[in-house]
Amino acid sequence: MPFIPHTAEEVRTMLDAIGVDRIETLFDEIPPALRSSVGERVPPALSEMGVSQLARQRAQQQRPLVCFAGGGAYDHHIPAAVWEITTRGEFYSAYTPYQPEASQGTLQTVYEFQSMIAGLTGLDVANASLYDGATALAEAILMAVRANRKSSAKRVLLPAALSPAWRDCVRTLVSAQGIELELLPFEAATGTVDMAALEQAAATPYAALVVVVPNYFGAIEAVDALVDRAHADGALAIAAVNPTALALLRPPGQWGAQGADIACGEGQPLGIPLAGGGPYVGFLACRHDHVRQMPGRIVGRATDADGRPGFVLTLQAREQHIRRSRATSNICTNQGLMATAATLYMAIMGPQGLADVARASHANLLRLRDALTAIDGVEPIFGSAVFHECAVRLPRPAPTVLAALADRGILGGVALGHDYPELGEGALLVCATELRSEDEIAAYATALAAIL
Repeated sequence: MPFIPHTAEEVRTMLDAIGVDRIETLFDEIPPALRSSVGERVPPALSEMGVSQLARQRAQQQRPLVCFAGGGAYDHHIPAAVWEITTRGEFYSAYTPYQPEASQGTLQTVYEFQSMIAGLTGLDVANASLYDGATALAEAILMAVRANRKSSAKRVLLPAALSPAWRDCVRTLVSAQGIELELLPFEAATGTVDMAALEQAAATPYAALVVVVPNYFGAIEAVDALVDRAHADGALAIAAVNPTALALLRPPGQWGAQGADIACGEGQPLGIPLAGGGPYVGFLACRHDHVRQMPGRIVGRATDADGRPGFVLTLQAREQHIRRSRATSNICTNQGLMATAATLYMAIMGPQGLADVARASHANLLRLRDALTAIDGVEPIFGSAVFHECAVRLPRPAPTVLAALADRGILGGVALGHDYPELGEGALLVCATELRSEDEIAAYATALAAIL
């Protein structure tokens, strides 16, 4: 959007209209000690040519790294067609529709996104997407507390092996609602939920249990036992899942005897680049029983009076619409462009393509784990089944090793010691997707061995 400055005459006219003599008067309530000089650190203006040259110089300072890091954001191959289509003007400039009849093309895209997410999760209905996986989990927790008619408790059990960033986000978004989050520790041997700790926590009524698959350590939880336990206690089961893993694993809708009640997750693996941390896209699905408590929007397919198919907003739960004070969420839009990219990615890959990506990622992780743990002093931390991430322990502090690997062009993983001090300063989370070649894995192992 172009910046159109006001002329001095226009500024004078506006100031006269509101009855002040200068712009600074509008900010006189700010104490002088808190003010700074205007533009004191802004460099002199450059020409268009100068800006282009500076941008090229800065870009050349970026060193490409071979990515073995995960922890919630994953380096997958994205077919060229995904963003070639997504960035067409019809999609790129289309905003989330507010009126039920608006923008049939956008509505159809959202409908396809919902349908595919519902298929991946094995649940009845999905919404039009959310900001990211962390906010999707927060909304799922708020939704579960509202929807649970068997318990009036506002207590939710959350695994400690959930992404620390997600935990922080969830706590920020639900704490003002009076919801108590209780962390369930993980077993030292497996990295999965400590069932004895769950038994103790379940002695007090709770509204929902969050089940994370794969969890932050890459481990696969005992989903059937966890979901059945939640239901036996009168609680709802929330699945926080990686969509790529669902191409191989049983979907949340089939966990336990009744299936999970709500599923959510981060859609970044579905055709969205790492992009320095965003924008990403969250997804949220649920059983039909809970659809009235779902935040955001749902697009439905219908026919008009002449029998022609069309798409329409069938649920709008946000506060600006008719529900007003009875709104279920303050979510005011969805990541429409990212959802479009995810929809195109899933359509292009298809079920077989998604499964191939998942299998290749899992195989590469096993190859990487074997190569790294063959080095003296490197050992796996947990003995559980994994998908495409696992935790290993190094004989030296992980941050120091990661810095040395970066000097060799390798993004070696995520250090775990800061968030999980009980694992030690040598704890490292490593990841391998289908993009990692045998040569890259071998080069990582060689570099790590040399550093150690």
